[in-house]
Amino acid sequence: MYVRRLELVDFRSYERIGIDLEPGPNVLIGANGVGKTNLVEALGYVATLDSHRVATDAPLVRMGATAAVIRCAVVHDGRELLVELEIVPGKANRARLGRSPARRARDVLGALRLVLFAPEDLELVRGDPAERRRYLDDLLVLRQPRYAGVRADYERVVKQRNALLRTAYLARKTGGSRGGDLSTLAVWDTHLARHGAELLAGRLELVAALAPHVTKAYDAVAAGRGAAGIAYRPSVDLTEPTTDRETLATVLTTALEESRSAEIERGTTLVGPHRDDLTLTLGPLPAKGYASHGESWSYALALRLAGYDLLRDDGIEPVLVLDDVFAELDAGRRDRLAELVSGASQLLVTCAVADDVPAALRGTRYEVTEGAVRRAD
Repeated sequence: MYVRRLELVDFRSYERIGIDLEPGPNVLIGANGVGKTNLVEALGYVATLDSHRVATDAPLVRMGATAAVIRCAVVHDGRELLVELEIVPGKANRARLGRSPARRARDVLGALRLVLFAPEDLELVRGDPAERRRYLDDLLVLRQPRYAGVRADYERVVKQRNALLRTAYLARKTGGSRGGDLSTLAVWDTHLARHGAELLAGRLELVAALAPHVTKAYDAVAAGRGAAGIAYRPSVDLTEPTTDRETLATVLTTALEESRSAEIERGTTLVGPHRDDLTLTLGPLPAKGYASHGESWSYALALRLAGYDLLRDDGIEPVLVLDDVFAELDAGRRDRLAELVSGASQLLVTCAVADDVPAALRGTRYEVTEGAVRRAD
């Protein structure tokens, strides 16, 4: 799989731009702040319907414009598919596949499989559990796009359930005699257990498949300096490991019943996959709080490379993006990373200094300036 062409209209700093890309390595060279990351962010958005840099869509639309358009031609197994997204902040995005309107924007998921590593990924190691949950869910959707619907359904249920609990909490705080109407809470419990069990099972299956790839990738990047491991840490007590959906739904239902008083007291949902975490270890110690800057950087990179390798094992050949990576690596790590990714069907590398990129990856080169991209060869 590779992206043959990318076109942007009113996306970030670009009023209108088109760039033809090639299979193999593509190196985007330019000073900091000229828009290199904006280009790969647009591709990442097509792959995940999300930005790795911001939580909302509004910053993606160029100042003064009302909407942004991303259009890319994706080649897979010799066939080309045109994917178009219109981003309208505050409204549902619109999408087209092969020039035909899609019923929902998420119907485009799977058209472009892409793994992106960026400096923000240090938060996977150092940040809050939400960053690691997002990493798992994005990879889960890349492997099996149907999980986009599961994820959306679960988030909708948690939002509705939290609204109900919050209303009851506020009513009680202001002296309401009944503390709010919770008569429909049991209905939302049922929905949360069903959708939560599906999401939880998917994550558990993913982590089991991903774990050996993480160990292997970290060993390769860090040259054997410590053993990396991952484990899923659910918010419910699983007495025995299982991915059986019915069993997990029962466990979640029981946990919700047991936490009912605490949830009413706090006005929020305390049980479910939205409270889970992914534990990262280096040897016997947790990576968070113990790993050095270099180890954290290598670990974050290993997580992305592990996802890339897992997708390839599944028969998916994703596009790989390394955004401003090589400037942070010493010569040894640069060469080892180049060896690991040199066989990618398409690799996009951004850098400020061309010499930072190992010679093995200096394929098609592009010069990026303010609002413009020019092929350099």
